[in-house]
Amino acid sequence: MSTTDVRGAANTPDLSRRDLTLDLARVVCVLLVVLIHLLQTGVGPGPDGGLTASRPLEQQPWFAAATWAGQIMPLFFVVGGFASAAGWRSWARKGGTASGYVRLRTLRLAQPTLPLFVFFAIVLGAATLLALAPALVSAAALGAGSPLWFLAAYLLCQAATPWLLAFHGRMPRLTVAVLLVGVVIVDAARFSSGATDVGLVNLVFVWLLVHQLGFWYADGWFDRRHPLTLLGIAAACYLSLWPLTSIGPYSDNMLAGLNPPTLPLVVLGLAQACLLRLARTPLSRLMQTRVMRAIVFVVGSRLMTVYLWHLPVILLVTGLTLLVPGAAPVPASAAWWWSRPVVLVAVLALLYALSLLVARWEAVGDLAPAPRAAIVAVGFALAFLPAFAVMRLGLSLPLAVGGAIALALAVWLLRRGGAPARR
Repeated sequence: MSTTDVRGAANTPDLSRRDLTLDLARVVCVLLVVLIHLLQTGVGPGPDGGLTASRPLEQQPWFAAATWAGQIMPLFFVVGGFASAAGWRSWARKGGTASGYVRLRTLRLAQPTLPLFVFFAIVLGAATLLALAPALVSAAALGAGSPLWFLAAYLLCQAATPWLLAFHGRMPRLTVAVLLVGVVIVDAARFSSGATDVGLVNLVFVWLLVHQLGFWYADGWFDRRHPLTLLGIAAACYLSLWPLTSIGPYSDNMLAGLNPPTLPLVVLGLAQACLLRLARTPLSRLMQTRVMRAIVFVVGSRLMTVYLWHLPVILLVTGLTLLVPGAAPVPASAAWWWSRPVVLVAVLALLYALSLLVARWEAVGDLAPAPRAAIVAVGFALAFLPAFAVMRLGLSLPLAVGGAIALALAVWLLRRGGAPARR
């Protein structure tokens, strides 16, 4: 069966069986990321009259404790694991191959990322030619590119789904145990040697393990647990974070352990999966309202656009306030905090307007039969490397240009047709 025959299998929602609470969770996760980044972006007049850049949210004494609830990226990967399990099983039932699935999922991430890298290349190129405040431009580029780690991690999860789901079907506990041992070994090597880069290996183990929890969620493991059991597991997870962060080598700031990822993110992922299942009944009632369904549909259908573009838009709105006398309060001042709701509304409005232009890149559309598996592998690598490079080195003009070229090649290769596949 050709990819054309099965192209919608992994993406067509079955609303009669779809758990809308997971769509709500995904939207809430992304919107919370937008809010956190908004509160971490403090650019305005400094004490000496010049511009200053700071991260006001992280300066608060309660920030580290708040990250135990506010670090919701593990939950996003749990929900993503649920969606991946449903998508791959539907794809396979209709005769789709593993390489065809990886091709489709890679395109769904690479296509919307391509315009962003082109934008970065143009803006950073112009800033370089105009010699605009290099230090400030560099700081802004570093911040704007910071969310791209997600693409590298999620691409790995999507590529591994067909094989890890097969292992999950045959030996689910052993698969989790192997991944968990990998997490612990990498963390031990990193903290004992002091070589932070060793921790990058956990981009594989941590996120594949959290993604694997979504397979268990899809199979109903959390459904079969008594609510008190789920509550006990969640409580035990949060209690275990205390010795891990006070006696162990991990930071009590759950955002600090994001890149490279560490064991506490796995603990958070399990706790958040339990809490999501506990909240399913009230969330289901909420999703029965037309207003909430409309909000989730509007944001959910543009989710990649919102995630990818929210920091550039935040920086744009912040820059515009600097051009208006008195519109940019001193970062972390009372006026700055009171202005955040207004700025948030402006950012969301601009993101919606921007989505009317670029959200079309999220739709893969009709595809010709998949190219050979080797070409899919090359396309995957070209899509993965720009995000990984930005995560490791920070966004810069060379990486923006190189990333745009690599992503353009990835999209071109993955959209090419191959010989019709045989069953």
